[in-house]
Amino acid sequence: MHEQVNIGVRGRVQLAARQRTTTRDLLQKRARPGEVVMHGLLFVCGAISVLTSIGIVVVLLDQALLFFRDDRVSLIDFFTGTQWQPTIGEFGIAPLLNATLMTTLIAMCVSLPLGLFAAIYLSEYATPQRRALLKPILEVLAGVPTVVYGYFALTFMTPVLRAIFGRDTVEIYNTASAGLVMGIMITPIISSMSEDALSAVPRALREGAYGLGATRFEVATRIVVPAALSGIVAAFIVGVSRAIGETMIVAIAAGAGSKLTFNPFEGAETMTGHIARISGGDISYGSIDYTSLYAIGLTLFVMTLTLNFISQRIVRRFREVYE
Repeated sequence: MHEQVNIGVRGRVQLAARQRTTTRDLLQKRARPGEVVMHGLLFVCGAISVLTSIGIVVVLLDQALLFFRDDRVSLIDFFTGTQWQPTIGEFGIAPLLNATLMTTLIAMCVSLPLGLFAAIYLSEYATPQRRALLKPILEVLAGVPTVVYGYFALTFMTPVLRAIFGRDTVEIYNTASAGLVMGIMITPIISSMSEDALSAVPRALREGAYGLGATRFEVATRIVVPAALSGIVAAFIVGVSRAIGETMIVAIAAGAGSKLTFNPFEGAETMTGHIARISGGDISYGSIDYTSLYAIGLTLFVMTLTLNFISQRIVRRFREVYE
């Protein structure tokens, strides 16, 4: 009797499986012109993105190799030299790299706490009405042109710093004002991505902590933030990449001329600022000045690509999976 029942159950299961297979085959064989067009369009968009990235890498490598193949250029001096003046044969990228890292560090000191605290407030404290009002206002900062931020740093932030620390201490063009304003610009990116990561944490974790007597602050800092750590770290690394690649703010407010200094109140030229300044001048195609710009661009590309790899590694390492 039991064998007959088992045979009957297996027969029904097999029949249902065959019916599902037949239905799936019919759906796949049915002509759907709109779906075919959409698949083709999506493939073309994806292919264009990949080919564009490959083209950028090829151009950077091609021109940068011309720079490093020059007899006057040494790879060791390129990374350890303290003078960057290609016109006289000085190819040390350390001053440009130091200014880039200084402005990025200052920007992160501003944007990371502000962005994270804003995300925690929007996710855990703000009512739906306040969130709907405040989040678009905060994201408006991301839509302001960077050239506006640059002149804001030069005409507002620099006078404020000079009024606080003294006109003799703070130069008109300095990395501090550029870094501070850059941090303000990056804050919406970090807050938006962090708020999305915090909101993705299941409500059951919060309710369980509240049921055990935890306060709202304890739930936010000990439950929600650790659970969304991978998304928050990814937001931080995206912010760092954005700060490293920023051009107009540092080109306007940080100063011109390579200078190896660790004083944030002095002017110093970053890698992106140098590219913006030199590329607008009269430099001949194929000259050492021209190819040196691609060497700097390749260095920036490697830095941001490394940060993206680190971000993906951290996301995979600390990702929380909820069912």
